Amino acid sequence: PHWKAISVAFAAVLIEGAASLFDPWPIKIVIDYALGSRTMPGWMAGFVRKTFGEGKPAIIYFAAVATVVVAALGAVASYTQNYITTKVGQMVMLDLRQTLYHHIQRLSLSFYDRTKIGDLISRVTTDVDAIQNFVSTALLGIVMNSLTLAGMLAVMFYFNWRFTLIALSVAPILFLQVYTLTRRIKQATRAVRKKESEIVSVVAETLSSIRVVKAFAREDYEEKRLEKETLESIEMTLRARSIKPRLAPIVDVIVAIGTCIVLWYGALLVLQGRLTAGALVVFLLYLGKMYMPMRDLS
Repeated sequence: PHWKAISVAFAAVLIEGAASLFDPWPIKIVIDYALGSRTMPGWMAGFVRKTFGEGKPAIIYFAAVATVVVAALGAVASYTQNYITTKVGQMVMLDLRQTLYHHIQRLSLSFYDRTKIGDLISRVTTDVDAIQNFVSTALLGIVMNSLTLAGMLAVMFYFNWRFTLIALSVAPILFLQVYTLTRRIKQATRAVRKKESEIVSVVAETLSSIRVVKAFAREDYEEKRLEKETLESIEMTLRARSIKPRLAPIVDVIVAIGTCIVLWYGALLVLQGRLTAGALVVFLLYLGKMYMPMRDLS
């Protein structure tokens, strides 16, 4: 039932990815054709001449308008994609929660004898919410990052394939570092979520048998049991949070090294006339954008 909405969201992702891909090009046009002495391609020159007039000021007007148009298309596509994916995520949450609840109610009594009620509550609530969040925020993001990355690589290889390989020389190091850290983050996060389900189990067991607790004056014991589980959860959460902040500095350092290599080698190519200054700027902007999808995909 959701395929029509998913198709619209996918189209919006394609438009947003294209806008991200063409975002640096107005800068290249200004640097190479307005500030520099290079000649515009025939089709572009004809369009600028018919629409904006003659001379280099017309080229600047064209680049400025192109910047606004690309940004507007990207903004509209981003809003559409976010709204529709949120709607689809909510409908997926409804379907999944109802299916899961239907299944749980038809399990045998022996299953309930060996399973904590709090764990089942956590599955129906927080775990379904996590899946809904994945559908709403991450699923189409993976598609967009993959398409954007492929488009940027295609453009960069078109400009200069040797330069592109040099620019990508730090990518394996970046991917390895991000992959290693994210594995540790996921392991720590899973432990935190398991502990959270145990906390829910403690509360559910206590409240479901509150008459027995009061009859034997076990209130203090149950409070201490909950406090123990909560303290363990806090410790696990802090351990997971201590791993996650390492990701951004490592990525920033590796990206800075890659940018330094590209800037040095690219400047040499520009001086030798093998690469335009505008193309170098596009390379640098693509490089900054390219590492973010790599990190997200990792």
